[in-house]
Amino acid sequence: MISVEEATARLLALVEPLDAEEVPLERANGRVLRREVRARHAQPPFAASAMDGYAIATDAPRAGDRFRVIGEVAAGHPFDGTLSGDATVRIFTGAAVPEGARRVVMQEDVAPDGDGIVLRCDVGTARHIRPRGGDFSADAVLSASRRLNSRDIALIAAMGHRSVQVSRRPTVAILMTGDELCQPGSDLRPGQITASNGYGLAAMVGSLGCTPRLLPIARDRGDSLRLALDLSAGCDLLVTIGGASVGDHDLVAETMAGAGMDLSFHKVAMRPGKPLLAGRIGASAVLGLPGNPVSAMVCGVIFMSPMLERMQGLPHLPQVETLSLTAPLPANGPRAHYMRGRRTNGGCEAEDRQDSSLLSVLARSDVLIRRPPNDPALAAGDPVDVIPLPR
Repeated sequence: MISVEEATARLLALVEPLDAEEVPLERANGRVLRREVRARHAQPPFAASAMDGYAIATDAPRAGDRFRVIGEVAAGHPFDGTLSGDATVRIFTGAAVPEGARRVVMQEDVAPDGDGIVLRCDVGTARHIRPRGGDFSADAVLSASRRLNSRDIALIAAMGHRSVQVSRRPTVAILMTGDELCQPGSDLRPGQITASNGYGLAAMVGSLGCTPRLLPIARDRGDSLRLALDLSAGCDLLVTIGGASVGDHDLVAETMAGAGMDLSFHKVAMRPGKPLLAGRIGASAVLGLPGNPVSAMVCGVIFMSPMLERMQGLPHLPQVETLSLTAPLPANGPRAHYMRGRRTNGGCEAEDRQDSSLLSVLARSDVLIRRPPNDPALAAGDPVDVIPLPR
C-alpha cells in the first residue's frame, strides 16, 4: 500500500491540462478561464450621471440659485454642446455628463421656475457623477485559471467581450460493477442492492464543470467488463466503482490488465478506500474506486476531484481548513482516516458512525476530518484539518 500523498501524486501524473476552446459567454458559466481577459474600454466609458436631475457648471451652488434649462440628456443620447454659466440640462441616470458640467443636482432639490429651475435648498458636496473608468480602466485584466461564475460573466461582458477561451470539458466515463446492483427505481430481488455511488459521482463530476457519462452496470464477468471498456472509448477519465479488491469476483484489475492498462498503483493506506487502483488505458486515465458507497464518494473528493481540476488547468490540491474539535476522538490506526463530520458553532465534530456503507451519515456531513496515520487521541479543543465536502 502507498500513502494518500503518493497516490495523489501518481494520479496527478496521469493527467495533463486539456486543450482550450473558445465559447460564447452564454456557455461560459462554470468553465475554467484559460486566457486572461483584457478590457476593451474603460467602464463607464464616459462620465455618467448617478441620479435623475440637472447637470450644472457650478461647483458650489446655493439655495435660491436659478439655472436656464437648455436641453435634455438621456442614456444613449449625449448632449451636443458645452455647459457654462447658469445653463443646465435635464439629465437621467446613466446618461453621459455634458462637457463643462461640474455636478448633478437631484431633481428632488429643484423647483420649476418658468423656463428654468431654482434650487430649493443647499445641496451639499456630493457631485453625483460616476467618473470615466470608475468601475475599471481600459487596461483592466481578469486573470486566467479561475472557474467562471455569473459575476465573472457579467464583468467580461462589461469589458466588451462576446466569448472567452476556456478549458475543454473533461469527459468522465463512470462504470458501476457488480452482480448485486440494480438501477434506482427497480424492484429489488433477493440479494440485490440499488446502485447509488455512480449517480453521486456523476453529480460530483458535473459540479466540477466536467461531462459525466454513466455507463450501463457491468456484471462480474470478463465479457461484461470488456464491453463496458469498449463503451468508455474516447473519455478523458474512466472511473470504475467496485471490483477493485482481491476477491474471486473482483475482476476489474484483471480485465483492465488484459485491455492493456499500464498500472500505476493498487491499494492506498487510507480509510475508507483501501482498494484503489489507477493507471492508463490508451489515451484515458483510469481510476478504480472501491464499491462501498461512502468509500467511493470520499475517494471521489480526495482523488478524482484533483485530477479533474488539473485537467482544467486549476490548482489541484484539496481545500483544507483547520477547526477545533468540539468532542474528543480516539487514537487513529496505521491508515489515514477521512472521518465524516459536521461543523458546529465552536468548530467541528465527527459522526458517531463511520461505517463505509452509511450514505445517510455522509449526506448529513459537511466536512471530512483528516486523521494522519497513528494520530494520537485528541481532546475537545484540539485542532484538526478538515476538507469541506462539495455542496
